[in-house]
Order: sequence, then C-alpha cells, then structure tokens
Amino acid sequence: MRVMPPRRAAAGPLKKPVSITLSRLLPYLWPQENRALRWRVVLVLVVMLGGELATLGIPLVYSRVVDRFTHPHSLAMAPAALILCYGLVRLVSAALTNLRDALFAPVRFRVARQAAYRSFEHMHALSLRFHLDRRTGGVTRAIERGTEAVETLLRMIMSISPTILQAALVMAVIWRVFNWQYVALMALMIAAYILFTVRFTSWRLGIRREMNETNSEATGKALDSLLNYETVKYFGNEKHEAQRYDSAQARYEQAAKKTQYSLGFLNFGQAAIIALSLTAIMLLGGHDIEAGRITVGEFVMVNTYLLQLYGPLNFLGSVYSAIRTALVDLEHMLGLTEEEVEVADPAHPLPIATRLQVSAPARVAFRDVHFGYRPEREILHGISFEVEPGRKVAIVGTTGAGKSTISRLLFRFYDVWSGAVLVDGHDVRDYRQADLRAAIGVVPQDTVLFNESIGYNIAYGRLGATPAEVQYAAQLAQIHDFIMSLPEGYETQVGERGLKLSGGEKQRVAIARTILKDPRVLVLDEATSALDTHTEKEIQAALKTVSARRTTLVIAHRLSTIVDADEILVMAKGHIVERGTHAALLAQNAVYASMWAAQGGESGQET
Repeated sequence: MRVMPPRRAAAGPLKKPVSITLSRLLPYLWPQENRALRWRVVLVLVVMLGGELATLGIPLVYSRVVDRFTHPHSLAMAPAALILCYGLVRLVSAALTNLRDALFAPVRFRVARQAAYRSFEHMHALSLRFHLDRRTGGVTRAIERGTEAVETLLRMIMSISPTILQAALVMAVIWRVFNWQYVALMALMIAAYILFTVRFTSWRLGIRREMNETNSEATGKALDSLLNYETVKYFGNEKHEAQRYDSAQARYEQAAKKTQYSLGFLNFGQAAIIALSLTAIMLLGGHDIEAGRITVGEFVMVNTYLLQLYGPLNFLGSVYSAIRTALVDLEHMLGLTEEEVEVADPAHPLPIATRLQVSAPARVAFRDVHFGYRPEREILHGISFEVEPGRKVAIVGTTGAGKSTISRLLFRFYDVWSGAVLVDGHDVRDYRQADLRAAIGVVPQDTVLFNESIGYNIAYGRLGATPAEVQYAAQLAQIHDFIMSLPEGYETQVGERGLKLSGGEKQRVAIARTILKDPRVLVLDEATSALDTHTEKEIQAALKTVSARRTTLVIAHRLSTIVDADEILVMAKGHIVERGTHAALLAQNAVYASMWAAQGGESGQET
C-alpha cells in the first residue's frame, strides 16, 4: 500500500476555547507522579482561604473602632484593644498573603519548566519536513513566549483568585449586616466591570496576535540574516537586510501603538465604572445613616469593603489583559505540541544492536522504494539495492537524482511511500528511531558544529565518553595534533556553526565524532566534495579508518573517491540506471564512463 506524505495546512493564529487551553495545564499543575507538588498546591489553597478570611475581618474590626470613638462614654481601654486587634488582623492577612505567594512560586516555575521541556522535546520528535517548512527563530520564540506565558498565567490566576473569593465573602457579610440593596448594587457594578473588561479585551486580542506575528517575523529575519552573515557580506546586502528587518519592526510598531491606545481606553472605562459604583453605594449608605438604620462605623465598614475590593478589582483590568495575552502565547506553544508526529515509533519495536564493538556490521537493503517530498512529485522510482555487511557501496549521479534522499530514508527522517528500507533484514519502521539512528553514523558534506568546545563537539558522538576516548577518536581522525597546538586545546570554542574552523578541520571533527559513536553502518554524504585536493586526500585517509569493517554507503560527487567501492550505483532522475564496479562501469562506456571522462584530468591524477 502506498503512503503519501500529508499536506500541511497554512499556518495561522490558533483560536481554541480558553477552557481547553487552561485544561491542558492541569496535568502540569496536578501531576500524578509528583505527590509533593500536589500537596503544595493544596497548602496554597488553604493559606489563601485563611488570608482572605483575615482580610475580611479588617473592616469589621475597623468599624467597631469607629463606633467606639463616636460614643465618648464607651472609651477607656476598649478602643485600644480593638486597635491592637485591628493591627494584628492586618499583620496576619499580610503574612498569609506573602506565605501564599512564596509557597506557590515553586509551583509556577516548575510548571513553566515542564511545559517548556515537553514542547522542546516534541520539536525534536517532529519530522524533518516540519523543520524545513518552519522558521527556526519563530519556533524558538513561540516556545520562549509560551514558557513565559505559563508562569505569567499562573501568577495572574493566583492574583485574581483571592479577589474573586474575597468578593463572594464580602457580599455574604454585607447581606448579613445590611440588606439586599447593597448586594444587588455591588453585584450589578461588578458584573458591568467584568463584562466591559471581557468584551474590550477580547477585541484587543486580535491586535495582540498581530503583534506576536510581526514580532516573530522580525526575530526570524534577524536570526536568518545573522546566521548567514558571510553570505550577506559576500554580496554587500547589509542595507537590504537592515531594511527587511526594519520593515518587520515597523509593522510591529503600528500594532504596538494600537495596543497602547486601546489599553488607555480600557483603563479609563474600568475607572469610570468603579467611580460610579462607589458613589452610588456611598449615597445609599448616607441615606441609611440619616434614617438611623446603620451606624457611622457600619458606613465606614461598607466603604472599606468596597475600597478593599475595588483596589484589586481595578488591577483586574491589567490582570485580565495579561491573562488573555498569556493565553494567546500559550495556545501558540501548545499548538506546536499538537503538530502530528509524522514519523512515529512502532508500538512493539524490535531490538537492534547499535555499536560495532558489540555486533557485526549491519546489512542494508532498499526494496522497490518509491518516495517524494510532496504528493505531486515523486523523487525515487522503485529503487532497489543491497549492501552486504562490511561492504562499501557508492551512489553517484547528477544533482537532483535522489542520492541524499536515500540517506534520509535510511535514517528514517521520512517514511517511504511504498517498498521498504531494511536494516538487518527488518523494515526500519520496526525499530525505535533512537535505536536505528544509534546504529548509523554520518559524515555530511556540510558539517555544522555546536557553538561549544572542540571536545564537546567530538564527545557529542557518544555522550558520556571519557576524555581518553575522545582523544583516541581525534587521533584516528588525524586532528588530535592540531587540537593540541591550540592554546586551549580541546576546550577551544568553535564559534557559531563552527565558523572558527576551516572546512577540513570541521570535517575531521565530524569524522572523530562518528568514530566515537562507533556505528555499525556509516554514511558518507559527499563528505569531501567541498574540499581542496590536498585536504581531501588527508580526509580520505581518515575516512578509510572509520569505514573499516563497517557497512558503508558513500554518496559521492568526485568519482576518484569511490573507485575502491564494492559496487557503484549510478542514479539519474530517481532511477538506478547503472550498477557495478568501477572497472565494469568504465567497460560499459555509458553514463558512468561519461561522468568519469568529465572528471578525467583530476581522476586520472588521483588514480
């Protein structure tokens, strides 16, 4: 059965319901495997309740103090005791509030860390197709903003939850002490405040999405330009790159100004609602004092409750805006984790030996493989060949013939449409990807190194290798002496993408890394095509060392490097048009012979 690659939908802003976005945070906030974190969350809720009850008592005590002072005959020690009680209640309230924040801070940071970790891990689980279709800067920025959003969202929720709880408690007390008119008026004003905030902030959400998109675009352009610094310099396009970046920043500036203007109107509307509600309730309270239904202390109490409530409620506007902003960033990050894993591990994977030291070289075979990167264009048309254990097979052909595609299928960066790629007689889809790739080593044409030390980049071939093993691999790759000639030796930093090293030096690091990995299958993907003749000879000597006894697949441009191959496959337009040894192919006097003749001067000298 032929399996076609999925069509990707156009990228766009995610618009999932808030409840779904928040529900996806619950497994992080209430992890089944972490009882200590769950108990901490429970403790935070208990402390929050205690803090709000203490806060609720402040106006009650304060009103009693006022009433005592309005009746001079009841002075003496009672007001002093009430004042001390008032101070104590405020102190307890402040202590519990700060304790709540201190207890919840580790929860916030742990949840943010776990969400970032799982998102980053999922990015590596996605297929090569996903990463080729996306800007790396945009993806990393989405994860960064999403991580910040998780921490912000939890902090804002913990800020607004006590306010909601306090509002419910305040209404209960006012209903008990006063009457339903006060409660109805308060409920009406709070509802108006929340409705206005929700509606207006929802409208502002589109502007925030536009800001995110333009910011990601600007970041992506800057990253792309700086990573290609040399190319920009070669063509003298510094001004063009600066204009591209400034154009993206200009669009961000316009969206940012819209956001600021709308925020000012939002804050004014919220302040107006609060002012009207305070005025209305104070008028009602004044009328009840005049009628003798409430005391001055009770009038002060209801106003203190309102001020105590509307203080955080006034902050609710910016809190809600921050929450909605965080939700936009969070749903973007979570949307990345929803990207379908195109190349998945089997439910019951087969075991596979990975290192040559513990097993014999592997057998590699392609059986009638059809494949293309897009449904409308097939790249490989029924490719079949076999590499016996310990043997060396070379693949040559013109650019676009499908040579590098073969190595990508062997690594299972993609799945074939039909046919099968076999290692040790089993379909590569029957193995765990990590196990399969541990058994295969590659020396690519363009070696990209991490911006770390030379020792780190070599040790990347087998994490946990000892310094002695790293140095031994470097010696086999003929780069140890060069490294030791550097002032910092193996601690020498290689720079962004290894730009501080020459092409030959980077290739030697790649070879040393592969030697350290000790794979059973070796893929040489045009590993010397970009090097000069002298450097190529040295690299070829190192490659012979690393390919000894291993099953080797060579993708070559220079035919002089593969004359010793056990079999040479000649590809053209996704087909194998010739196969045989170097001598046999020359004798056929066809495609390979023509390619050899085209490289005759150099090839003749090399032979």
